[in-house]
Amino acid sequence: MSEIGKPSFLGAVRESLSRMPPTERRLAEFLLNFPGELASYNASELAKLANVSNATVSRFVQRLGYASYEDARRHVRTEQNTGAAIYLSGTKEDAASDLIDLHFAQGARNLTETGKTMSPAEIDEIADSILSARRVALFGFRSSQAFASYLHWQMLQVVDSSRLLPQPGQTLAEEIASFTEEDCVLFFALPRRIRDNDQILEHIRKSGAKLLYITDDKMPPHAGVTWHLRCRIAAPGPLFNHVSVIGLCHLLATRVIERAGTPARKRLSCIEALHDSLNEL
Repeated sequence: MSEIGKPSFLGAVRESLSRMPPTERRLAEFLLNFPGELASYNASELAKLANVSNATVSRFVQRLGYASYEDARRHVRTEQNTGAAIYLSGTKEDAASDLIDLHFAQGARNLTETGKTMSPAEIDEIADSILSARRVALFGFRSSQAFASYLHWQMLQVVDSSRLLPQPGQTLAEEIASFTEEDCVLFFALPRRIRDNDQILEHIRKSGAKLLYITDDKMPPHAGVTWHLRCRIAAPGPLFNHVSVIGLCHLLATRVIERAGTPARKRLSCIEALHDSLNEL
């Protein structure tokens, strides 16, 4: 089965479920709950896990349209890389005593490996472009929206021209149409990305705006953007570990504030004075 233009593995299972004999249905129902196990185990091991025969596994993958078990396995591994939590969870759980160490150690490795891919000069170049831009726009969809929102909130202390897009009630076209080469766009695109991600990115690129593209490290380097920073988000469980993404946001916001100079200090002072007079905090 070709992965292009075909349904997802789970979609194929659901579509065929009503036509399956009882033993294949048992395997199907197991994989609907734990599809990642097909990528983790060979056919005999999967048959044992689902309490079916090897022959049932062979008939099952053929019914779904795959040429072989390995063909189905490749498809599931590809879908694991999209970040769907159900593909990343399995029947085997880590020992509770190891849980904290596993997660925190992975977060530390993610930070270290991500940091090795960046240079101080590149970070400062991005910070200076943000500060000199006519307008700074931050995009993020799905899980990426949280990181775009966090960085926008931090930078707003010194960059009052920044906006988190799209605004409620507005279309993407209404926002992108006014970008020029004087603007700077920060585009977060972590898994799972929306279907129109590349099309939106291309329209922003064509506007001439400087473009920072922030993705996971599985995304190949993108030559069409001004900067492409890739964060390692590997995790021992079913959810990605985004420690490195927050670390990058903190680094960018810090350098923007540090390089903003006297006007930024005046804005920070004014904000604090208003906090006092309005008794907000």
